[in-house]
Formats: sequence, C-alpha cells, structure tokens
Amino acid sequence: MAQQETGEQIFTGYAVDDDGYIVDTEECEARELAHRERGTSRPITVVGNPVLHHECADVTEFGPELAALVDDMFASQKTAEGVGLAANQIGVGLKVFVYDCPDDEGVRHTGHVVNPVLQELPADRRHLDDSNEGCLSVPTAYAELARPDFAEVHGQDLLGNPIKVRGTGYFARCLQHETDHLYGFLYIDKLSKRDRKDALRQMEEGTPRYPVVAND
Repeated sequence: MAQQETGEQIFTGYAVDDDGYIVDTEECEARELAHRERGTSRPITVVGNPVLHHECADVTEFGPELAALVDDMFASQKTAEGVGLAANQIGVGLKVFVYDCPDDEGVRHTGHVVNPVLQELPADRRHLDDSNEGCLSVPTAYAELARPDFAEVHGQDLLGNPIKVRGTGYFARCLQHETDHLYGFLYIDKLSKRDRKDALRQMEEGTPRYPVVAND
C-alpha cells in the first residue's frame, strides 16, 4: 500500500510484533511531538454536547484530512494534559482516537486507532479493576469505575491497514474509555445514578484547566 505523506513526516504504517499487535512503545516522544507540532489544539467538548452522545460515523476516507485530524487531536490532548482523546471530544463525529498513555508497569504507549472495535474477553481474562476514572469531557470530576484490567481493540491506522492494540491496567482502561466515546458513551453513563450525579456536581464546582466548548 502506498505511503501517506503527513506534513513533513511520512507515515508508513505501524510495525507489528510476532503476534500481529502494533508496536506502540518505541520512539513515543518523537512521534507524539511530530503529531502535535503539525497540529492545532482545539477546545474540548463537554458532557451535554450532542456530538458526545451519538455513535460516530465510520471513517471511509484515508487521506490528508484524516492525518490532519489526528495531528490536531494529539495537539489538543497535550494542551488538556490527557492520556487519550476521541475525535468527538473536539467536535468531530468520526471513529478515531489517539492515546499517549502508560500502563501499570510505567511503559509508555503512543498511537492512534481508526474505526476501533473493542473485543469481547473470555471469562478468564475479565479481572476487574475499580480504580478512579476521569474524562476531559467531564472536567475536574472523578469516580471509581470497575473495568477489565486487559483490553484489546481492532481497527485501522491512518493508511487503512488493519491493526490490533492490546493493553493492561491503566492503558487497558484508556482503550476502553476512548472506544466507548466513539459509540456515544461517557464513563459517567456507566455509573450509578448517585455516582453520576456526584461526578456532575464535581464538574459544576470545578474549573477546567484547558479550553472547553460551552454548551448552549
């Protein structure tokens, strides 16, 4: 498949390991920096904005516009000091997310996934972790949420090549959280009514540390 030029850098597709999973732990600093230097930071949409509450559209065009979107997402993620960002969090209703996230062993993972699908786990892999979770679209709020401590996502890269990503611990939480976004769900939608109300109260009382799009 042809290479795709993205600004000053040529993206040739992800390297994969012997099991077919992408290698997203190498040259993280350089790759993240290249994306955000090409990109433009955009404000974050917050809960209540319709784009966050509907399933996003599948990406069907793999070209410069998609590459530019991914660059903007990395720039926006850095401004907001996040570890993952879905396209609808900057107002774009397409199935794309980016991440720059450590796992529980402190290993950094940096990459993007287009048209992600979260894989069902066999029962013996469903070990739940009930750590705190937050979201750039619910600024200043946190709540405990039980999620599996392993996740696997299948999708495509910027060239449309099929890819697989897997993660454990905190990174697994990130993969699940960002995939949920693209299907119209925020983490607070998985909370009890009481905990959801408390998260929204935290958001109302807090002040975001990054630009957000005010809801009408």
